[in-house]
Amino acid sequence: MAAIIWLVAGVLLAAAEAMTGDFFLLMLAGGALATAGVTTVTDLPVWADAVIFALTSLVLVLGVRPALLRRFAKPPLLVTNADALAGRQAVVLAEVAEHGGQIKLAGEVWTARALDPTEVYEPGTTVTVMEIDGATAVVWRGP
Repeated sequence: MAAIIWLVAGVLLAAAEAMTGDFFLLMLAGGALATAGVTTVTDLPVWADAVIFALTSLVLVLGVRPALLRRFAKPPLLVTNADALAGRQAVVLAEVAEHGGQIKLAGEVWTARALDPTEVYEPGTTVTVMEIDGATAVVWRGP
């Protein structure tokens, strides 16, 4: 009878994990299922079942959960659209200063302004895109 209780607890914890996605309840579910397996094979007292559950869950939380979090918790960072343009090289087409100019970036013409308001970049200068501010590339010549 105790094995069925541990089995039901394990299934309920695993189902609850589907709502959280934190892998903590899944580790507790693993502890409950392991305890159900041990209880099925042996006839240990309830306190021994609780110790088995606690130790198994602790090992899973401290040993397995960190690896699962590293692998699955964060989606890979894929930079797209304007965010992908930061750090790319561009060529100045029309003088770039504090309030405007044009650059050729990734085969397209962009409006641009200098990162440092005191600098002016002449046509033909290679600059680095520091960020995209709206539809304007903020550029810097670099060191």
